[in-house]
Amino acid sequence: MPTIYPFTAIVGQERMKRALILNAVDTRIGGVLIRGERGTGKSTAARALAALLPKVKAVKDCRFGCDPDQPNAWCTECKERASDGRDLPYNIRPIPFVNLPVSATEDRVVGTLDIEKAIQKGERHFEPGVLANANGGLLYIDEVNLLDDHVVDLLLDSAAMGMNIVEREGISFSHPARFILVGTMNPEEGDLRPQLLDRFAFSVDITGIRDTRERVTIMERNIGYEADANIFRKAFIEKEEEISHQIELARKLVGQVTYTKRDMLSIAALTSSLNVDGHRADLVILKAARAQAAFEGRTNITDHDIALAAELALPHRIRRGPFHQAEITSQQLQERIEQLAGQAIPDDDSEQEPGQPEDAQEKKSRS
Repeated sequence: MPTIYPFTAIVGQERMKRALILNAVDTRIGGVLIRGERGTGKSTAARALAALLPKVKAVKDCRFGCDPDQPNAWCTECKERASDGRDLPYNIRPIPFVNLPVSATEDRVVGTLDIEKAIQKGERHFEPGVLANANGGLLYIDEVNLLDDHVVDLLLDSAAMGMNIVEREGISFSHPARFILVGTMNPEEGDLRPQLLDRFAFSVDITGIRDTRERVTIMERNIGYEADANIFRKAFIEKEEEISHQIELARKLVGQVTYTKRDMLSIAALTSSLNVDGHRADLVILKAARAQAAFEGRTNITDHDIALAAELALPHRIRRGPFHQAEITSQQLQERIEQLAGQAIPDDDSEQEPGQPEDAQEKKSRS
């Protein structure tokens, strides 16, 4: 297996790297679409993130890599094994990196049920697809704009639900489909339909770096990597392990990150003032702000977290208004949040109910 270029060796492109990291912290955010010209490191970044991420638990001999600690999300086979009283031992594995070909069909993506075998022998036989292979890992789609719209819809639906359910002739099979969805594309080759574009949580537009010194650094690092990839990677291994550990801790912490009614009002006022269509952006910003706080080791979100999240969640959703066709920066967004807070957002920090940690919410719902 070839040595992967280190994530921390990528020069610049901070927005892209932050978008990828936040999706790694919380896969429920909903993926990232990276749009940019050729040769800007889009696919390199996706592969590098997968190699960087901490290893995960997976039920041994499970074809779908079920998490032993998430019984509600087990596949049909693991649930049957558990109901029969059989043990479900697990092992620790690197996360899978799955590259979806542009020519992929629906059956290749979701998997297939053998109806003939079910009718003749009464046996349920399911052949896993791409979604099964990607569970617990990273699903990468290069040239996503050239993929069939129906297939993109299926991928986005599964990413949102975290499950893949296949039903044919009254027979059904389900398995977990939690993965980091990364799509890349060159806008010169055509764009996604607005309905599909909106389904990606984040969108990042990247261009080639113009700074001369940074371009020299890119050349030097690529020459070093091509000369001896193993030695090159060792030079960045300390940084790689540091950020990997940071993501691992953030994954455990993100469910405990609280937010107030005022935080939600800030998000709603921001998206409303920018004439953002629909409500998906509000939910994405809240999830991403929590992931940002967790990545920084905090258990509450700030206006800055909201601004950093909005910087990734809004560019592809703004159709009109003051930022139309303009680059949105986190500083601009934070200033706008503060301005709106001074004008119309009530200071209601006392309402902590919406932002209870997830474990506290579960305890309350059971009582």
